[in-house]
Amino acid sequence: MPVQGIFGTTVELLGKTLDLRAKRQTMISSNLANVETPGYTPTDVSFESQLKSALKGGAKESGVTNPRHIPLKGRAASLERVQGDVVEVDTRTTGPDGNGVEMETEMGRLAENQIMYNASVQLLGKKFDELKQAIRGTL
Repeated sequence: MPVQGIFGTTVELLGKTLDLRAKRQTMISSNLANVETPGYTPTDVSFESQLKSALKGGAKESGVTNPRHIPLKGRAASLERVQGDVVEVDTRTTGPDGNGVEMETEMGRLAENQIMYNASVQLLGKKFDELKQAIRGTL
């Protein structure tokens, strides 16, 4: 649902960030649910570097075969391809049963992810408020 003509890449970036943060929330919740599962290795979603490279790459990654061609979707196309990588979390200690989930660490990651998710929602809301003001002519 690209609306690039109205907002540039800001809305697409915030939308993709919300999707990836929701995915991270699911992973952290899964880690917490398996805190007593023998041999369980905690996982996470790594996506920040992919988002940065998608923003830097822009039109180069959108399927343009010649530098003089005009990209159809520009950076929005490269942002759509960011899915994040599932990685194992490095743990300092593992329990006697081989479980690597550290409850305090996971709770901290859960809180941080929730704060970043809420910040992205607020920024996205501000963008839509600006559009609403522009439509009403009160900007």
